[in-house]
Amino acid sequence: MTVAELWRYPVKSLGGERLGVAELSDNGIGGDRVVHVRDGRGRVITARTRPHLLGLRGTLGPDGEPLVGGRPWTSAEVAASVRAAAGPDVELVRYDGRDRFDVLPLLVATDGAIARLGVDHRRLRPNIVIAGVEDLAERTWPGRRLRIGEAVIGVAQLRSRCVMTTFDPDTLVQDVGVLRRIASEFGGRMALDCDVIHGGRLAVGDPVELID
Repeated sequence: MTVAELWRYPVKSLGGERLGVAELSDNGIGGDRVVHVRDGRGRVITARTRPHLLGLRGTLGPDGEPLVGGRPWTSAEVAASVRAAAGPDVELVRYDGRDRFDVLPLLVATDGAIARLGVDHRRLRPNIVIAGVEDLAERTWPGRRLRIGEAVIGVAQLRSRCVMTTFDPDTLVQDVGVLRRIASEFGGRMALDCDVIHGGRLAVGDPVELID
């Protein structure tokens, strides 16, 4: 097995950026989901209820600060585009705390399960995509660990999927049949919620070892 893809989402619920190399710590991939959208009542807003956020793309600048569409996340232009996607009362807020993740700091997907599902894997919003996995073998991994170089990742559970999987990441056209299939054929779960046991450098092409 090898690392096929690495992804980071500097702004939660926005499109992400594909990486060749990533630094992994107890807090996940560096720069992942460090900014989020919040409404006027202080509630975190996601693409579950504001799917047009998926049409904006977040990246990380050389200074470690998120960019949206190539512009600083603090800029007036970005504020306007986020409000157009999510409502007039929203703002972007930076927060690096561990509870910024919906479940755990990492989501791992595998090529075998992706092939069985048969849709664009970006709908799953993985951090790591692993190649060389037979069919639905990932479903036997919870409770085990993955070693990638010096990094060790604990596989906690299969991820319960939500309405975000129904939106095409490019066109934003909704296909509710995707979530219905995940529910009927995969028990509502696809890909793996993971924690970081030991950090390290990850790179596309690195070998991946499944250990007990």
